[in-house]
Amino acid sequence: MAPEFDKFEAGRKAMGAAGHQVFQAVDDANDVTAWHDFATLEKARSFASSNELKEAMGRAGARGKPEIWFAVEVP
Repeated sequence: MAPEFDKFEAGRKAMGAAGHQVFQAVDDANDVTAWHDFATLEKARSFASSNELKEAMGRAGARGKPEIWFAVEVP
């Protein structure tokens, strides 16, 4: 997944992603979690529903519908 994720860097930034991290389950390489930082919830929702993200995930080999949730850091 990392090469396709890296190739999508410019696309993520263009849609407002300011930061990110990718995690992989230790016992299942197909279980991947990615988080992204956005200035607004609107930008995050737009990114999550974008065709560009769906296409990038497809190129990376993602199968099935991803679980996407929105959260804020607790102060």
